[in-house]
Amino acid sequence: MASLRDLVLRNRSYRRFDESYRIERETLLELIRLARCTPSAANRQPLKYILSADQKTNDRIFPCLAWAAYLQDWEGPAPGERPTAYIVILIDDTIAQDWWCDDGIAAQTILLGAVEKGMGGCMIGSINKERLRQELHIPEHLKIRLVVALGKPAERVKLDDLEPGGDIRYWRDEKDVHHVPKRMLAELIVAEGQ
Repeated sequence: MASLRDLVLRNRSYRRFDESYRIERETLLELIRLARCTPSAANRQPLKYILSADQKTNDRIFPCLAWAAYLQDWEGPAPGERPTAYIVILIDDTIAQDWWCDDGIAAQTILLGAVEKGMGGCMIGSINKERLRQELHIPEHLKIRLVVALGKPAERVKLDDLEPGGDIRYWRDEKDVHHVPKRMLAELIVAEGQ
């Protein structure tokens, strides 16, 4: 069994997938079963989900998303390397107006569950929400928060130590390895009283 550390290290923001790898709806339901057990502000549990594992719906979701803003010369996954499933995370504003970070907790849990199953994904917040609302016929009381794109990763993502003052932007090298700079531990810890 993988350790939590191993799952976290393997849980990268993958943006290219093996599109021949199919994800069943039951797998998405298993991921939501995990997410429903996560903490919720005041235990209101306002999250709702739209699940898509079929090509027709996936094709309606894909153009509503923006991919990898730091990669200016890349328009996103090409046909053949697109996600094979999506989970749209919604907030039901009839249940709660202030959801704090419920959506982020749920999305991270979904991604860790996906990694445990040999998949990967990307949490996407850059969404054309009005278009997605129209494409999926989402009622107004359900606020679109995040889309989690899922599939079998078809790229290598490498974490790099970021020197203080270094550039935080991710990049791809000549071998198409996706590099993600991460601040070093010493820069993250604030001494007591500072």
